[in-house]
Amino acid sequence: MLQGKKIILGVTGSIAAYKAAYLVRLLVKAGAEVKVLMTPAAAGFISPLTLSTLSKNEVLSEVSTGSGWNNHVDLGLWADAYVLAPLTANSMAKLANGICDNILSAVFLSARCPVWIAPAMDLDMWRHPATRENLRRLQSFGVHLIPVGYGELASGLTGEGRMAEPEDIVRSLEDHFRQSGDFTGLRILITAGPTFEPIDPVRFIGNHSSGKMGIALAEEAARRGATVELVLGPTTVKTDHPGVITTRVQTAEEMYAAAAAKFPDCRVAILAAAVADYRPAEVAAEKIKKKSEDMSLHLVKTRDIAAELGRVKRKDQVIVGFALETQHETVNAREKLEKKNFDFIVLNSLRDEGAGFRHDTNKISIIHRDNKMIEFELKTKTEAAGDILNELRTRLLAEK
Repeated sequence: MLQGKKIILGVTGSIAAYKAAYLVRLLVKAGAEVKVLMTPAAAGFISPLTLSTLSKNEVLSEVSTGSGWNNHVDLGLWADAYVLAPLTANSMAKLANGICDNILSAVFLSARCPVWIAPAMDLDMWRHPATRENLRRLQSFGVHLIPVGYGELASGLTGEGRMAEPEDIVRSLEDHFRQSGDFTGLRILITAGPTFEPIDPVRFIGNHSSGKMGIALAEEAARRGATVELVLGPTTVKTDHPGVITTRVQTAEEMYAAAAAKFPDCRVAILAAAVADYRPAEVAAEKIKKKSEDMSLHLVKTRDIAAELGRVKRKDQVIVGFALETQHETVNAREKLEKKNFDFIVLNSLRDEGAGFRHDTNKISIIHRDNKMIEFELKTKTEAAGDILNELRTRLLAEK
């Protein structure tokens, strides 16, 4: 999986820097071309000469030197992956806050490739709220976390904070590149965001959906080779991924029309949008003025997009639904799964902290028609999108 891949390894000033030598050796042995960046502090733990010899490339520690300029922009464009291992609490804080005072952070801000971090620090530093917030911010940027290990730390304490082993880091990279391209040739329809149902030219009925989950799904599917038809409701969030074709809509009826037109040409539909269930029967031509203590709106049902697509679904098509619930979550999700003719449904609950609307994280469960249920921990929406698409891949492979 790593044959011919271009990988930048960023090494910061931790005792775990000695593991960088093993990591470089494993990457080179797997066929990758490796370029190493080091902070000045890292050079106090492991010699740049060691990493230069193992990588067969010059190790860079400064953006500019007496002999010239090490172009961080070119490095960011060159790489297929950027791995920071070990990443100290100090360097994590810099990356999370856009502080660009060394070549590692300069390349981070310039990189267009996926980025992985393998933190290394003492137990209390790892648990500190500042570190947790910096980690959350980095993950919200789409940075991949390679979890820390548990064991004896340099301080003599025992607990979480050890840098992941080089073999685990290589495995994470291999898994990523193995998945890249596994949806090549697949056309996927994804609905995302809210719908706004107008009351008058000023007001509307809507909900708090940001569209982040649907866009994370669209970008992850496109990264893995799919052509994505994204039907996106009114939201400030967007995607510029070249593999995603975005159709903007406002109302439930507009979303239905766009989805129904695209669905016949798609093998898969993932219905992540939070579509309004009701709309005003009449839309006032002018702003409604406040005249009395009470105001009544006559609402009528909107078109049920999921049910309509489920009704016309071909045998070769797969529909993935979403259920956001506040009570009786599993029962309601199973009922929706059957009623809408989904192949599986993604359930999340507003009772779970960090899940639901507007968060950068989500906590999901996946329920299949045979009642099989898979529960996942709280993750970034990008990681949750990967879990959903992995389940989709398993489903598609089972049909072959």
